[in-house]
Parts: sequence; C-alpha cells; structure tokens
Amino acid sequence: MTNDTSPSNTAATVVPTDLDALPDSARRVALLLRERGHAGQIVMLPETGKTSAEAAAGLNCSVAQIAKSILFRRREDDAPVLVVASGANRVDEHKVAAHVGAVGRADAKFVREKTGYAIGGVCPIGHATPPVTLIDADLLELESLWAAAGHPHAVFNLSPQELVALTGAPVVDVALREPA
Repeated sequence: MTNDTSPSNTAATVVPTDLDALPDSARRVALLLRERGHAGQIVMLPETGKTSAEAAAGLNCSVAQIAKSILFRRREDDAPVLVVASGANRVDEHKVAAHVGAVGRADAKFVREKTGYAIGGVCPIGHATPPVTLIDADLLELESLWAAAGHPHAVFNLSPQELVALTGAPVVDVALREPA
C-alpha cells in the first residue's frame, strides 16, 4: 500500500467545489474548514469509511494515516471527550483518564447528541457540544492524515500540524501498548 494520499491518486472521488453536492453534515464541515482557513476539499469515498481499514482501503493509504475520532463520556460530569487517534492504534482508556478523569464508552445516541455526527462520520471539529479533546502523539509522526468530514463517506486531508491547529488540543500518548 502506498502512502501517497493526494486525492488524484486514490480510489476516492473528489467532490466539486459546489457544496450543494455534499450531504448536509459534510457541507457543514466544508464550510467550517473554509472558515478556519483550511484549503482542502471534502473527498467522498465510494464505499463507507466507518472503520479505519475501510477508509484506508478507499483512500489507498495506510491505516495509521486515518485520524479516527473516538468519543468517550467523562464519568464525573457526562462531558464528551474526543480522542483523535491513529487508525492503527487502540486507545488506552487509562491514559485518557490520566488527562481528563475517568471515562466510559459513549453510545450512538450520546455521540450524535454531543457531536451532531453519526458514528463513522465524526469530524475532529464542529461539534454540537465542544468536547474535551486529545490528539494521539503517534499522528505527529506522519506527513499526511485523513479525517472524517461529518458523514461516513466523507473525509478530508490535512497535516498533523493542521489537526492540532484546528482543534487546539494537546498532543498526548493515548495508544494502548502491548507488553513486549
């Protein structure tokens, strides 16, 4: 698998600049990205990108380059906690808890209510309720990332530095490391 992630060299279809062609949630993300100075386009995958493996296959990139958004529920106050992690990593809830307090899994209803997006399309930005956000340090080792753009078929390309700038989130170690 190649790491070339330019849209012209992928299996995905680049959506024209006509925002009317996008699903409502992806259009909202496209407008938010423009507002924040991100020049990239939303890419619509021909197949779903609900999992990191599906998205990577559709983009012809490595699974590690998928910046997956995982939402947790902070136990003390029910606040949403967003972890943007490498698609190759499992998130260690204990490491997340060390930064934000004890967390639990969020169900589909909580995800939709707090983010405004369906599972599989949760964007790192533009949430209905601003979450406490953490970024997986492993993402900063990569040159190019793909993140969900508000819809299970919609993604956008960005650098790790753009991800940090767009979210304003701290970069921390959240990956589950198996003992050697």
